[in-house]
Amino acid sequence: MSIRTLISGGLVITASDELHADVLIEDGRVVAMATAGSQQWTADRVIDASRKYVIPGGVDAHTHMELPFGGTFASDTFETGTRAAAWGGTTTIVDFAVQTPGHSLREGLDTWYAKADGRCAIDYAFHMIVSDVNERSLKEMDGLVEEGVSSFKLFMAYPGVFYSDDGQILRAMQRASGNGGLIMMHAENGIAIDVLVEQALARGETDPRHHGDVRKVLLEAEATHRAIQLARVAGVPLYVVHVSAEEAVAELAAARDKGLPVFGETCPQYLFLSTDNLAEPDFQGAKYVCSTPLRPREHQAALWRGLRTNDLQVVSTDHCPFCFRGQKELGRGDFSKIPNGLPGVENRMDLLHQAVLDGHISRRRWIEIACATPARMFGLYPQKGTIAPGSDADIVLYDPHAEQVISAETHHMNVDYSAYEGRRITGRVDTVLSRGEIVIDRREYTGRAGHGAFVHRSTCQYL
Repeated sequence: MSIRTLISGGLVITASDELHADVLIEDGRVVAMATAGSQQWTADRVIDASRKYVIPGGVDAHTHMELPFGGTFASDTFETGTRAAAWGGTTTIVDFAVQTPGHSLREGLDTWYAKADGRCAIDYAFHMIVSDVNERSLKEMDGLVEEGVSSFKLFMAYPGVFYSDDGQILRAMQRASGNGGLIMMHAENGIAIDVLVEQALARGETDPRHHGDVRKVLLEAEATHRAIQLARVAGVPLYVVHVSAEEAVAELAAARDKGLPVFGETCPQYLFLSTDNLAEPDFQGAKYVCSTPLRPREHQAALWRGLRTNDLQVVSTDHCPFCFRGQKELGRGDFSKIPNGLPGVENRMDLLHQAVLDGHISRRRWIEIACATPARMFGLYPQKGTIAPGSDADIVLYDPHAEQVISAETHHMNVDYSAYEGRRITGRVDTVLSRGEIVIDRREYTGRAGHGAFVHRSTCQYL
């Protein structure tokens, strides 16, 4: 039976507008909006949003649930990870299905379908990691685009695991130029990094902080530049993931100044954390090992500037959690064996709201980089990423006045530490609707595994 829900009296914020409005929902979609109090709508359920923001559910376009890495698995399942996402005001994730070398893209995608099916609390979609570029996998890319898996991630890093050489990258880019797919790039010179890792370990430099030392800024910038040039040769758009360094932003800005279809993403860890965290004593720095690595604090200004000038368009999390005990500890005595990844899917919307209060971005830019642009970038808009008639009723009531302290004691991610432990912030999710169904009700979880559905994506909407 259809339930009509009215959200009344809140400040509706989208990427383009802010207005005090009432929002009417039916059959899982927004059916009407009007200036607050101007319409006398009847509804089965009325949600009072006074003194709160009414914002689109977040779209986190970069997560890794259950990812196999470094002899272990990311600690969040699709069930725990999507529940934590909902607690943090994110209502859609785009996770990465993985092709195993020697196997087909189809096998990898089917494995991820099986992991997620019936387990997600919110809606989900997939990118495809291509780690074995050959004639068969190139042909498979065409079918995946038609299936709604319209973006393909390649790695210039991790030789022997995900790495593709320049020739393989070019061939995949050429294929994407014909089928409309978007190429996503992990831009670090992995071959050179492996040399530096070997040399550091030979010198006895084994602590977590050396993970940042060997994955040098210049090797991120060089790979970013090379990826851009290969994309130009192939005539294909390029999306560079987890940009962490000023020099890499400069490469993206130079390409965009030429009018090239080049896009960049950064993550909260690069905006709020630094090499100071990697250097924490007693192996605590292992908690902060991710790739690209955390950078010296002075890079943060360039990342915020890039977000303001639109040289960076998206903030995703690269959520890939490993517990400190038993997982991060695999790298005691050898930083290269620390599983790479940080937890963050629950913290992104709150940290970016704090950035609004700190003067880094505007409220509408918050919604743009966390909701609307990732939805457009990956073919989900306007179904996701906005509040408008016809859009899915993925809506968050956000209390901009509530204060909280981020802590592993209170978070819902399946990991034994918080990367932002003890950080005081203002702003907190109050209520979350996913396709009109309440999954967080005034700080109570009312969702369920299996509510979340696979979303078929179109191609990038910026082309």
